[in-house]
Amino acid sequence: MSLDARYFADLYAGSDDPWAFRTRWYERRKRELVLAALPRQCYARVFEPACGNGELSALLAERCANLLCQDIDATAVALARQRLAGISHASVEQAHLPGDWPGGQFDLIVLSEIGYYLAPTDWLQVIEQAVHSLSYDGGLLACHWRHPIAGCPQDGREVHALLADRLALYPQLRHEEADFVLEYWSCQPSVVDLDETCP
Repeated sequence: MSLDARYFADLYAGSDDPWAFRTRWYERRKRELVLAALPRQCYARVFEPACGNGELSALLAERCANLLCQDIDATAVALARQRLAGISHASVEQAHLPGDWPGGQFDLIVLSEIGYYLAPTDWLQVIEQAVHSLSYDGGLLACHWRHPIAGCPQDGREVHALLADRLALYPQLRHEEADFVLEYWSCQPSVVDLDETCP
């Protein structure tokens, strides 16, 4: 069973930054690694579910022409909207995956710190939806904490094992540390960006 909205509401009731995205060096460094792992300078359309308070979202917005963010929690959505205020090409929706998957095609889907909150069956549905939503040369980036999290149906190792098993994409990058794993897959075997101008 996937975790429900109450779990996240309780977290945000105690803090507007429950994972210390804004203050921890670990989180800041991980965001920089996520950005460095993106092989293209700019993407036309990016989807980031589970955007939290929008710290990574603000950086992704600098690398794309259109950014769609989602989160299950209303407080997180409000915080992300505040963080992205003034960025006209970014929008934030309240949504619950896998049921509220958006329509259209994306050049990049970022699945960061989301998989272990979903039951394996729901995570497999997210993986399937992501693959079908990628543009012909799109990419998928996933980054997760590797250790078990109390109350979560999966840990990061299991999340990435299912990605490796079910993604019919070309693996481009894998960065693994003691605490987290970061991977990037592409619909095409090569991801060299010959046009380095932003849209």
